[in-house]
Amino acid sequence: MSSPDEILSRVEKALDTIRDYLHSDGGDVRVHGLSPDGTLEIELLGACSNCSMSEMTLKAGVEETVLRAVPEVHRVVTLSL
Repeated sequence: MSSPDEILSRVEKALDTIRDYLHSDGGDVRVHGLSPDGTLEIELLGACSNCSMSEMTLKAGVEETVLRAVPEVHRVVTLSL
């Protein structure tokens, strides 16, 4: 069983594979934490935070990438800060 730190490290590596795409649109993503039930909490940054396509970016980009690479994560949610 992986520790939370190991899981979050793998999450960051997965996110690194799509960061260029996010950066090209003026955005980024920050990980805030992982709950015991496998919910990954993130924050969309920059242009991604208020873009009309942010929900699609979350589901088709971020969530799909993370779920494929890190099976311990069961869903991804954005925090409204």
